[in-house]
Amino acid sequence: MKLSLKPAIAALVLAAPSFAFAAEFEIDAAHSAAQFSVKHMMVSNVRGAFSKVTGKANIDEKDITRSTVEATIDATTINTNEPKRDEHLRSADFFDTAKYPTITFKSTKVEKAGANLKVTGNLTMHGVTKPVVLDVEGFTTEAKDPWGNIKRGGTATTKINRKDFGLGWNSVLETGGVAVGEEVAITLDLELNKKQAAPAKAAKDSK
Repeated sequence: MKLSLKPAIAALVLAAPSFAFAAEFEIDAAHSAAQFSVKHMMVSNVRGAFSKVTGKANIDEKDITRSTVEATIDATTINTNEPKRDEHLRSADFFDTAKYPTITFKSTKVEKAGANLKVTGNLTMHGVTKPVVLDVEGFTTEAKDPWGNIKRGGTATTKINRKDFGLGWNSVLETGGVAVGEEVAITLDLELNKKQAAPAKAAKDSK
């Protein structure tokens, strides 16, 4: 008896997970950055940034909750516009970049939040890994730049307690309070390049 494979093939296609529709993007390091803000002397905010962010995102158009994001921040690129302070932040009192040169984030769950997203993942900093939730605006719809690259973008924000990651240095002020606040507000501005499929190999000429 001759059996048809068509029904079985159709079933496999229908049962395939939605990541089959996912598009892979790479973080455009030249147009992405990680910024932070922390209270200074209990009276104002000091802002800084890490200038090198790399990573990737798989964005599933059929089911956005199956999307994934991974990012790596070069902690040595910290810049608060004050060289001596930046040197102190790279020291063992804070990030200890000689031992822990990178900060990483890897998503574990993506959820819809109205028009935006909530992305839960593991943040590793100063050798400590903790779960955090990013509030994400985006990802934007695809756009093509003048050179033919397909772009998307998004902005992610969260707040952490730096002491949870072992960044506990501080100095008590004579007037009370401390020099550096514990809560740190983080903003990631990401521009993504769609990874282009490799061109098919040309068939060999027949002789």
